[in-house]
Amino acid sequence: MFHKILIANRGEIAVRIIRACKELGIKTVAVHSDADSESLHVKLADESLCIGPALSSKSYLNMKAIISAAEVTDADAIHPGYGFLSENAEFAEICANCGITFIGPTPEAMRLMGDKISARQTVTQYGVPILPGTKDGVATAEEAVKIAGKIGYPVIIKATAGGGGRGMKIVHSPASLPNAFAAARSEAQAGFGNPEVYIEKYCERPRHVEIQIMADQHGNCIYLGERDCSIQRRHQKLIEEAPCPVLSPEQRKKMGECAVAAAKAVNYTSVGTMEFLLDARGDFFFMEMNTRVQVEHPVTEMVTGVDIIKEQIRSAAGIPLRYTQDDIKIQGHSIECRINAEHPFKFTPSPGKIDGYHPPGGLGVRVDSFVYDQYTVLPHYDSMIAKLIVHADTREEAIRRMARALDEYIIGGIKTSIAFHAKVMNSKEFLEGDVDTGFIDRMVI
Repeated sequence: MFHKILIANRGEIAVRIIRACKELGIKTVAVHSDADSESLHVKLADESLCIGPALSSKSYLNMKAIISAAEVTDADAIHPGYGFLSENAEFAEICANCGITFIGPTPEAMRLMGDKISARQTVTQYGVPILPGTKDGVATAEEAVKIAGKIGYPVIIKATAGGGGRGMKIVHSPASLPNAFAAARSEAQAGFGNPEVYIEKYCERPRHVEIQIMADQHGNCIYLGERDCSIQRRHQKLIEEAPCPVLSPEQRKKMGECAVAAAKAVNYTSVGTMEFLLDARGDFFFMEMNTRVQVEHPVTEMVTGVDIIKEQIRSAAGIPLRYTQDDIKIQGHSIECRINAEHPFKFTPSPGKIDGYHPPGGLGVRVDSFVYDQYTVLPHYDSMIAKLIVHADTREEAIRRMARALDEYIIGGIKTSIAFHAKVMNSKEFLEGDVDTGFIDRMVI
């Protein structure tokens, strides 16, 4: 096992990793920008180092500074969390060359599954269904128009190296395709340094359902059930739940086995997530794989009792999985609300000092956060400041528990998304489980 892990991240995920390390008896190093010196992860870690100014490219994305920090503090592993360098194969290779373990999959698996085109090509070889689309990148708008005509509208343009909704455009007619194509390529270049895009058939009003997998270095791979992430705005998830309200045990098994087969195909050796679209008929289609821990991993932890971060660390240390597929049982229902520092209905950022902070509590309530009273929420980074997670025996009870917890959650001095989530919990569609990825667009707010 590792003796010291450097966390190459910030915010709630850095705190989450530090807590797991403490329970495993592993020392921790927090790196931070100069603007983040008062963040909770800096206060909780055994050691901390400033690695640059507020700008992410000068700090949390600064590979040289992070490797230097690991060497100076004698850390033998680096946990990248999510975002930043978590899916950067070059960084994983640099870690290996420096004798530092990257807590994640191999660079080869990361490259293969991180590129959406190669991921689509790989999973189809193992019987995983995909939507009709291009096998390679599309270079020109003229070519895109021809392809879309063959596939049939609506289509969706996606960045090959993309994620988080960037470089993604839905097109309903040939007239609007050229502008959408140019915009998608521009966003892809700006967001990922790679303008390549591909086209596939757009699945209308689908659910976004993902399978959590865990794999070790000894050929073992299992799935931990699914998460429904359909409540999202501009392809950014806001509420997640496990299990999916409409997925049958048979569908779960089939989807899980597809996810495991795809992971084994690339010799995957960490935690990861296979993302699918589920249509109204119950058919599912592979979208992409996230080769890292997900923001929404806590709902899976709550219904399975598995500490995903600890298992990720153990796997990176070469320790076999402690679970078989038969050990995984889904118990009850869990819901997660992402609490963002933003106007609850305009979705505009609201950084500033927190003046009064009281998190909710009680049985089945969990708060993953990095803020506290008088903490200043910074404008430089993602607006998510906390995740509120609940667990109960049934979905109905979990919704009531979430509504109660949201009512208790006090964050003064700034605007937050708490009121938005409370409105969703009282929505007839959500209460009935009748949601899809267009839910928020239809919601009257």
